[in-house]
Amino acid sequence: MMELRKTLAGRIALTAVATVILLFLALPIVVILVTSFSNNAFASFPPEAWTLNWYKALFADGSKWPAALSLSALVAALSTVFSLIIGVTAATALTRSELPLRSAVYALVLGPLVIPQIVTALGLFLLFEPAAMLGSPIAIALGHTVLASPIAVLILIATLRGIDERLEDAAASMGAGRLTIARKITFPLAAPGMIAAAIFSFITSFDEFYISQFLSSVDTVTLPVQVYNSLTFEIDPSVTAVSAILIAFAILALGLVALVRWIGSGRQDSLLSVENTVGVASHGGEAV
Repeated sequence: MMELRKTLAGRIALTAVATVILLFLALPIVVILVTSFSNNAFASFPPEAWTLNWYKALFADGSKWPAALSLSALVAALSTVFSLIIGVTAATALTRSELPLRSAVYALVLGPLVIPQIVTALGLFLLFEPAAMLGSPIAIALGHTVLASPIAVLILIATLRGIDERLEDAAASMGAGRLTIARKITFPLAAPGMIAAAIFSFITSFDEFYISQFLSSVDTVTLPVQVYNSLTFEIDPSVTAVSAILIAFAILALGLVALVRWIGSGRQDSLLSVENTVGVASHGGEAV
């Protein structure tokens, strides 16, 4: 009985601590969401009254937000494509081949995650400025790829390591070549991980500030840079509405990632059951 009370007390304490931590982490998000509906032009919390004016102001005539949003979406889409190409290539080489100096290559690929972003941004500025590429969406996308591609590599490495290699071995034993195995087995099973890598790469690029700040021009301002300008040079309560929209977008993206990975795990389990059934049948057993 004493052990039961201790166990219950421990569970209650653990639940209470976890709840407090989660509330602490979610508190800034809740404050932003609530403040975005405040009628106070200085974005005070808690709101004295409620309004949707700041959301309407985002798309009013003369607003700078639509251009910044469209540029960020374009740059993030390009960066996602570049990151997936690098991610698939690097992850395949690191997990499916006997690559020499694998640890050094792994460290090189993940290096941008360790280096301070402002240092990376300065280096990219010094690289693109002589080429007169500052303000180019391509240059900004390439800069974002430096930060987004390591995340894609990490996700895809975990995805490829999670794929049961017996499926690939079974295909190889039936005469399938490397390209056929990749096209018919590996990439379809890795599709959930590739979608997750694409989503996180898109979010990383979409939210990136330092590189955008260094590589932007007067005519090419991404959404994070526009948020910074609005907070620094003017009082624009629409920033809270933009922040609330970005929070909602991030939550939806994470939900989509969870859904895709759940569907992908079910597909691999079904293929494994088929492979096991074929193996039993080939040894004269009966499929149950």
